[in-house]
Amino acid sequence: MPTNSHRLNRSTPRQDTHPWRTFFGISSFEVLAMFRRGLFYAYLSVYLRHFLGLSVTETTLFATLPMLLNILFQTFCWGPLSDRWQRRRSLIITGEILASFGTLAVWYAHRLPENARTIGYVIIVGLSLVEIFWSMSNVGWSALISDLYGAGDRTAIQGRLASIGGLGRIAGAWMGGMFYDGAGRYYNGWGFEHGALFFIAAAVMLLSVIPMLMVPEGGMGRAEKGRGSSESGLAAASATRIFMIFLIAMVLINFGRNSIALIVSQYLMIESGLGVSSMVLSHVFNTQSAAMVFTGLVAGWMGRRFGDGPSLILGSGVGIVALTVFAFTLDLRLVYLAQFLRGFADVAIMASSYTFASTLMPPVRRARLFALFNATFFLSWGVAGTLMAGPLTDMLMGRGFSDVFAYRMAFAAAAVMSLAGVVLLVFLLYMILPRARAAAL
Repeated sequence: MPTNSHRLNRSTPRQDTHPWRTFFGISSFEVLAMFRRGLFYAYLSVYLRHFLGLSVTETTLFATLPMLLNILFQTFCWGPLSDRWQRRRSLIITGEILASFGTLAVWYAHRLPENARTIGYVIIVGLSLVEIFWSMSNVGWSALISDLYGAGDRTAIQGRLASIGGLGRIAGAWMGGMFYDGAGRYYNGWGFEHGALFFIAAAVMLLSVIPMLMVPEGGMGRAEKGRGSSESGLAAASATRIFMIFLIAMVLINFGRNSIALIVSQYLMIESGLGVSSMVLSHVFNTQSAAMVFTGLVAGWMGRRFGDGPSLILGSGVGIVALTVFAFTLDLRLVYLAQFLRGFADVAIMASSYTFASTLMPPVRRARLFALFNATFFLSWGVAGTLMAGPLTDMLMGRGFSDVFAYRMAFAAAAVMSLAGVVLLVFLLYMILPRARAAAL
């Protein structure tokens, strides 16, 4: 057993005969995926709120409803199918192609109504249907990384992918800021209304299929499928119990820090507050992306040096500091600092929690268990905003408080929720896990 109670056993999967070709394929896919997200989603919330006139809570629905369908299909459809057939790459490719055509259909459909709020809901419903296809890609991707890389390499690989993906996000946010108002020649919202952002996002999805053709199919071989135990060295019952407690902690951490993800752009563009332009907004988001690039380069070292558990606590703590800065300042310089801290937290949490979770899963059930793990991330982007950040902000505005104050209180509430998750995580790592390890000896 490892001497550090927060370092889980490091196993190695089947030998990859073309490791550099494989990493080039998955990293190219990641950079294109992050480019598309930075391009499209950094500004969609602003479009729904300031161009189409939806309430803050309504704007969060463009993440809540799609993510609910995403998790439902990951958990009950694509995850079980992937585990049964052990097909990962095929799932990713199919999902990206279908989502590409679905995105174009959403743009066409949103041009049909004349009422602004109806247009907003057409986008929300359309993206919800598209998310069914993206859920194929999401669960296939999570399982594929664990299929191809041993536990000792996963934190470093996830960090490198986050670093490379951060570069794509920088380019995407910059291009999104440029096209959102037609490089300043038209008006805010032009890029969505006339389709430029939809067309580019759809084209990038199709393009991302090409590098995936260089990647192995993934899945477990016959011998590996017969191995039902996890990689943690714990008894099956203990590993399952720890995994479920870990998921609860991740729900609190992620729901807290990501509950404000969809409203940050709205907050920064409020005229009575910071009142930034779309291009300045892209610079703010790219500060977060730059931090992701940097942190991705050191994530593997952090995991080896401190262990995945302490790295996760550190990342979560930094995320809470970032939320606190947002809640108590109107200084744009400190906003840039907070965004840098958010980028550090994003990668540290994603890489370390992924590795921790993967070692508790029997390989034969990876896809369906990763669907549960992914739920703590994906649902946090929408459900937390719809149930907490959005209603809190709207309620305070409705009671006469200023828009700026209402948003800042949402940031403060998010910090408190994440803190509760960190407390549970500390209890798990320093109380429950050591006892489970001792019992397994």
